[in-house]
Amino acid sequence: MRKLYFLVLFIAFTASITSCAAQSVILKSKDQRIRYTGRINQTDEAAELYWTGSSLKINFNGTGASALMQDERGENYYTIIVDDKVINTIHLDNTKQAYTLAENLPAGKHTLELFKRTEWDKGKTLFYQFTLAKEATALAPPEAKKRKIEFFGNSITCGYADEDTTGQDRGSAPYENGYLSYAALTARHFDAQYVCTSKSGIGITVSWFPLIMPEMYNRLDPTDPTSIWNFKKYTPDVVVINLFQNDSWIVNQPNNPQFKERFGSKAPEPEQIIKAYKEFVKNIRKVYPKAQIVCALGSMDATKAGSPWPGYIEKAVTALNDKQIYTHFIPYKNTPGHPSLKEQQAMADDLIAFLEKTVKW
Repeated sequence: MRKLYFLVLFIAFTASITSCAAQSVILKSKDQRIRYTGRINQTDEAAELYWTGSSLKINFNGTGASALMQDERGENYYTIIVDDKVINTIHLDNTKQAYTLAENLPAGKHTLELFKRTEWDKGKTLFYQFTLAKEATALAPPEAKKRKIEFFGNSITCGYADEDTTGQDRGSAPYENGYLSYAALTARHFDAQYVCTSKSGIGITVSWFPLIMPEMYNRLDPTDPTSIWNFKKYTPDVVVINLFQNDSWIVNQPNNPQFKERFGSKAPEPEQIIKAYKEFVKNIRKVYPKAQIVCALGSMDATKAGSPWPGYIEKAVTALNDKQIYTHFIPYKNTPGHPSLKEQQAMADDLIAFLEKTVKW
């Protein structure tokens, strides 16, 4: 009788374990089966995401998955990609909660990616874990893409207002889609890993806020000047710099507070502007000694006919005398506001054509 009792107890215990195992598989933020891309900070508790284009990707065998996340201010949006197809967009809340990413998928192997489509001024996101649907299994992480590209840019590169179809050029989170910016489109065309070190309103000599790209390009947490990125963690084959649009506006606004802060009462001379650009590119060359660097500009009015800004870039690049540094200017779109989705695609097409004939991966 006693043996029978223990046998029943053992069977019940085993069934309980089997049942729990069948319910869900959890991948904590540090799980090696998660493929992260971007400048992402790992704490013991969670992964911290800041930058546009930061992404998390997993492979699993099953029918769905959710993610436990918390947004700093409840302003960030994420694109959900399953098996290379966009299936949804989620808007995060500032409370810690689970978000259903995919459900009722056909049984079998799937790839799931979370892509941060909004920029760091919307606040950071804490990612705690993926939870797979009942009876799913986690698989080895997606292979790292062989090609790597990084963009240093401003609102154009972030996809600011690209989904605002009203003509109001609204840059608030619902209308910003970094997944469909020319930069992300270009990266996907080349099947390349994508890092976007960009911020709306930023410039090289002056910005619309008290931070310029030479002060931000090397940060992990962009809001923290003591948080320094380790450039050895990601070495791009190609770097694209698309900056100077904001400089081109603010240098003509002597009453702008950032003009006064950076220049005093006198606008910078062309030589100062060229030198600042050259020094920034030299900094990029130091951290990426083997990368091919494209110094681009466009497609807003900094490249319209008669603009001196492409010339400034050409002079800076000529002075650097580096055969692996190129210039490329995307034509002026000649419409109001920031590039629309259609104009972002046109920019991507233009840049892709240039890269295909210029760079070697």
